[in-house]
Amino acid sequence: MSIYLKRALRNKQFMLLFTLGLLMIIAVVFAQNFAPHDPYKQYYDHILENSSAMFPLGTDQLGRCVLSRLMYAGKTSLLTVFAIVIVSALIGSFIGIASAMSGGIVDSIIMRFLDMLMAFPGMVLIIALVAVFGVGVFNIFIALIVTSWVSYARFTRSVSMSIIGSDFIHEARLGGANNFKIMYAYILPNILPQMLVLMTQDLGDKLLTLASLSLLGLGAQPPQPEWGFMLSEGKPFMQTCYWLLIYPGLIILINVVIFNLLGDSLRDILDPKYEN
Repeated sequence: MSIYLKRALRNKQFMLLFTLGLLMIIAVVFAQNFAPHDPYKQYYDHILENSSAMFPLGTDQLGRCVLSRLMYAGKTSLLTVFAIVIVSALIGSFIGIASAMSGGIVDSIIMRFLDMLMAFPGMVLIIALVAVFGVGVFNIFIALIVTSWVSYARFTRSVSMSIIGSDFIHEARLGGANNFKIMYAYILPNILPQMLVLMTQDLGDKLLTLASLSLLGLGAQPPQPEWGFMLSEGKPFMQTCYWLLIYPGLIILINVVIFNLLGDSLRDILDPKYEN
């Protein structure tokens, strides 16, 4: 762990991206302490007003502070995305490792089931699930988990298959270790670095998916602020009030770039051959 920490501290790109990501998370988690206004309060005398001292990023069609709504929307977007990735990784990792350790007919059945799920276009399947469950952030959360755990299961199964045949696994079995101990004590520590990289890069993808669904009206519902839904609300005013689209779109772009580049930096740091 100390080796990885030293590598991280020497990697300027990682430290910059990590700091930016951490500041972003702090800003949205503690939005109630930093937001200049109540995101739901309507100032009827300031409807569709451009940037000013009172409203740094302007107001929307109901006179609500865009900056405050962006900060509160980040809590909805980022926390939902983090929860989706973590839950999907836990479910997928358990199934993937269990499949690799079981082998035989059990492994074949699980893999054919995963192939069947991956045969459906992801977005189409998500929209179909939302149509069944109904619109809303929680239903999007469930739908994305249902479609996301598959990639983690295939990844962990593939990596676990290469580890299970190693000499130290055979020695552990000879020493009396059961399957559960082999899973958490030998396999998980070996796949965790690669899983962290995959999860970090997946954050950006899930953020885009959540924003896209909210843009279509399937995610957050009024008056709940969410970055994708703020884009949807600003569409009718795109020619006259650009800030209603520019700022939510820009904040989504920044977060996606941060997560993707952070994943690349993390991959370099966790690489045994890394030198810096």
